[in-house]
Amino acid sequence: MATQTKTYEAKNLPETKFRAGAIAATVWKNTANNKEGKEVEYRTISIERNYKDKNNEWKTTTSMRVNDLPRVIVVMQKAYEHLVLKDQGKEGEIA
Repeated sequence: MATQTKTYEAKNLPETKFRAGAIAATVWKNTANNKEGKEVEYRTISIERNYKDKNNEWKTTTSMRVNDLPRVIVVMQKAYEHLVLKDQGKEGEIA
């Protein structure tokens, strides 16, 4: 069986990932140019659930079941804390 290797540019790597069981929140660091042409950073968060299909192979989905929601809340809270504390550190504030 062949193994597929994914190649990523450094800017496309996740900044961090928070996991609670099969649910994960990934924080991505992005860059774009603002109206003045200056490069600015911003972050996005993606949520996914890992599961095994009927052939016992691992898959991912962005669809959640009702029982997944408590774990979604946990990983989203951790991602939010990460972003808020990171911003406070840049401004020199003490948490």
